Amino acid sequence: MVLLIERPFNADDAKVFAEERKGSSLRPLRKPLRTSAVKSYFVNKAQVLQRIRDIGVIPVVRASSADEATQVVEAIKAGGLPILEITMTVPGAVKVIEQLVERFGEEAIVGAGTVLDTETARACIGAGAQFIVSPALNLEMIASCRDLDIVVMPGGLTPTEIVSAWSAGADLVKVFPAGAMGGASYIKSLKAPLPQIELVPTGGVTLANAAAFIESGATAIGVGTDLVDVKAIRAGQPDKITQAARAFIEAVSKARMRSVLGANRGPGAGSPRGVMDATG
Repeated sequence: MVLLIERPFNADDAKVFAEERKGSSLRPLRKPLRTSAVKSYFVNKAQVLQRIRDIGVIPVVRASSADEATQVVEAIKAGGLPILEITMTVPGAVKVIEQLVERFGEEAIVGAGTVLDTETARACIGAGAQFIVSPALNLEMIASCRDLDIVVMPGGLTPTEIVSAWSAGADLVKVFPAGAMGGASYIKSLKAPLPQIELVPTGGVTLANAAAFIESGATAIGVGTDLVDVKAIRAGQPDKITQAARAFIEAVSKARMRSVLGANRGPGAGSPRGVMDATG
């Protein structure tokens, strides 16, 4: 589906956008508006969400400039990772999202990270962002993304915050900072009473512990500096990021395979999503 926008996303745009996205992935959303239009590509929400689940790795892109962020993205994508979270800490982040969506089209899922309010979320969606991530819980922003039929992943750390986010309509919940709360063991503890909530631990996720997070029940992992190494770009070594992307994809794939084999081994074994713990 193609969206043509050239001014701030408003309430009327939101209604048309949400209505015409439903049940379609490739037809035009609306006619271009008055001045130079920006073309953005979308697959539908269900496809975006499923792709995040299938790949299981979300690179969290932070960089000191738009050019640096673009180079990082190129290196990540070269490693076979077509999911890209551009954080609002990148200078000109909304424009970067717009440029990446235009460049990659349906070859990549481009999202916005560190989104703290509804206005910013709408600006990112207007630029073509296909998912919205926040480190915090903002109920208004969740509602807005749901109205626009966009994948939303608010942040939550405590069980209360996580359940509140899920109850408000979050598609996934970002557990941040996961590393500071005990890492994979914390995710495992959360999943026992909350098997139905899809968690994406972020903060402190490395190649060394990625598998443990997946085996503890995480739907996907958000990865920062251990994958998005801007120093490698500055040193003229983007291949380091490309290799890291491949390594993370492999680590997640193998961890999932081990989890499936473990679930099928012996009586009473089962998916972490289907087991309730007495402590919950």
